[in-house]
This record gives sequence, C-alpha cells and structure tokens, in this order.
Amino acid sequence: MTGTPGTLVLAGTPIGDMADAPPRLAQELAVADVVAAEDTRRLRRLTQALGVQPAGRVVSYFEGNEAARTPELVEALAGGARVLLVTDAGMPSVSDPGYRLVAAAVEKDIKVTAVPGPSAVLTALALSGLPVDRFCFEGFLPRKAGERLSRLRDVADERRTLVYFEAPHRLDDTLAAMAEVFGAERRAAVCRELTKTYEEVKRGPLGELAAWAAEGVRGEITVVVEGAADKGAEELDATELVRRVQVREEAGERRKEAIAAVAAEAGIPKRDVFDAVVAAKNAARSAP
Repeated sequence: MTGTPGTLVLAGTPIGDMADAPPRLAQELAVADVVAAEDTRRLRRLTQALGVQPAGRVVSYFEGNEAARTPELVEALAGGARVLLVTDAGMPSVSDPGYRLVAAAVEKDIKVTAVPGPSAVLTALALSGLPVDRFCFEGFLPRKAGERLSRLRDVADERRTLVYFEAPHRLDDTLAAMAEVFGAERRAAVCRELTKTYEEVKRGPLGELAAWAAEGVRGEITVVVEGAADKGAEELDATELVRRVQVREEAGERRKEAIAAVAAEAGIPKRDVFDAVVAAKNAARSAP
C-alpha cells in the first residue's frame, strides 16, 4: 500500500439467482485488499458459486459492528487499500449496511465507485405493472403499529409509486395498514422471492392483498403501491362515471372490469362507481 488513498467499491450481489452476478464482481473479489461482507458465510457460498477465491482479508461488516468497524476500514482506505463492500443481496447501503462507510469515505475525499448489480427495488417496480416514470423507495416500515400508521399517513397523498421492503411475518399487518390509510382500492403488487425458484408477483387492490396475506406468506418481500390520485383533477359526477363505464362496456370490457378501471382513473372506491351505475340503471327502468 502507498500514501495514495485507495478505493471503496460497492458491489451489487444477486438477490436470488447466482447466475445474475455481474462479471466484474468476481474480478473485484479476486483483487480487493479487504472484502467487507455483511455475512461471511454467505460470502463463502457466493465465492464458491463464482469460482473465485478472495486474495485479500475478509472481515464482517453488519448492523451490529458497523459503527465500530467503519474507522478501521477508512484507515485501510486512507492507506491505499481497495476495499470491496458486499451485502447479503442487492446493493450495499440500500436498506443494508454501507451508508455509514460511504459517508466516512466521502468526508476523507476517498474515491467511491460501484459494481452495478441486481436490485429488488427496480426489479419489483418493473414487474409490478404500476407506473414507473416516477417512484420513491420507502425501505422498511416501523414495526410498531402506531409508528407504521404515522409513516404511511406521511405519504398518503404521494403521487409517485411507492416501493417498500417487508418481512413475511409482518406483511399482512402492513397491507392492512396500507389499505386503511391509502384506501382498500389502491392498486399494489406484492413481489415475493424475486429471481428465485418460487418467484411470485401478486397484484390487486390493497384490501384484497391484505386478505390474501392473512393466510401466510413466505420469502423475501417487496411491496409496490400505486401513487395517490391527483387531487387537483376535476371531480367526476355520477353521470360522467356512468358514461365512462358504458364506453368501456361497448368496447368489450365486462362491467366489473369497467367499473374497476373507471374507479382507478378517478381515484375513488369501486363502490362509488358501482352505485352510480346501479342508480342510472334504476332511473332508466322507472322512466316513462
């Protein structure tokens, strides 16, 4: 090592299928002076799958020792070391250890670069079927019910698509809270075990997804939720709602699907559109 500062490399790792590992990952593992891993046992499985043996020192870097180990790694970087940071899955610092080390390195004017890799956030967003032009990542919600509801209320009017991580044993409570705050008709997608053998994407209104999750769900979970409707848009009266449903029915859609689509467009519960359609039908029957 020299007096020239080294480089911190943030490396994305597969979120499921080891074949998704970027080619550069094996190269960086082979040349890094220090490999900081969230779980050294998982790192061992990864290196075996890639057929590479780390040449440098391997140390653990996880939530429990992140604060204590960061100064040690910064010292190594300042001395010219190439430090490779990997987490269990996905990109370091995205709901995983890494931010503290990046901030410390940046403060010391140490170069920070990345080996792009799989991301559960972008993969789930792309598969959700929801708008992808604007989105925000909200990470994990608080475990306590009151704090969770408060956090959700903070973004109740957010128009961008929302992306969350969640533990499987808390998924039903989270979806129920989302249905309460955002509305049971707000569209969402639960992405489970992405890129793995039992990958599943369950799409539907939050109310239906909450009922589905109550039966128990396993695996790594990413939840994508549709943004709020534009409150600045002109409110549609019952006549216009009925007209839009009729247009869709004439185009070949079933009434149930037409009502759901119009409700989603207007940002209102399906029940409101259904009631308007029924009232118009009854009025037509009673007309002379």
